[in-house]
Amino acid sequence: MGRVSQAQAEENRRRVVDTASRLFREQGTHVSVADLMKAAGLTHGAFYKQFASKETLVDEVTAHVFDEIARRNAAGLERHDGQRDAAQRALIDAYLSVEHRDNAADGCPVSALAIDVARGPEGREARRTYAEGVADFAAFLAPAEGVGGGEGIGGVGGVEGGLARLCTLVGALVLSRATQGSPLSEEILAAAHAALTEAG
Repeated sequence: MGRVSQAQAEENRRRVVDTASRLFREQGTHVSVADLMKAAGLTHGAFYKQFASKETLVDEVTAHVFDEIARRNAAGLERHDGQRDAAQRALIDAYLSVEHRDNAADGCPVSALAIDVARGPEGREARRTYAEGVADFAAFLAPAEGVGGGEGIGGVGGVEGGLARLCTLVGALVLSRATQGSPLSEEILAAAHAALTEAG
C-alpha cells in the first residue's frame, strides 16, 4: 500500500480531532483510541502516525473546542450587529435550551470536559488551555457596561459578572443533564434562565 499524501494525512488528522471533540464532550476523554479511530473511519494504527499519545490528542482537542467557542461568540456578536447585550441574550437562550442539554457532543466544552480536566495533572497543556478558554468565555459574558460599573447577577459587574454568568450557565447545564428524565431537569434550565435574564 502506498504512503498517504501530506494532504490526506492532514485530512485524517482533522477528522480524528473533529471526531474526538464530539466523543470527548459526549462520553469523556476515557474513550479508547480504538473506539475513537473506528468512529473516525480510520485504522487503530493510523492514530500513532498522527499523534504521539492520547494525551497529545486531548491537548489538541481542548484547544480546538475552545477555538470553536470563540468563533461562535464572535459570529453571534456579528449577527447582532455588535450589540453585546443581544448576542449574550441569544447565547443564554441557546445554552439553557433542552436542545443543548440533549446534545452534549456538539455542546459546551466547559461543562463537558470539566471533570476530565480537573482529574488530569496540573502541568498538562489541556488544563492551561481550559483555564484560558474559561476566562475568555467569561469575558464575553461580562455585562456590557461592566467596566463602567454595570451590574450582572447579584449586582456583580465586569469580569466578575461574566464569571458569575458562566458559573450559572455551566452549573445549570450539568445539573439539568444529571436530572434528565425528571421534571427537575427543565425546571433547572428555566430557573437559571430567569436568574440571568431578569438580573440583566
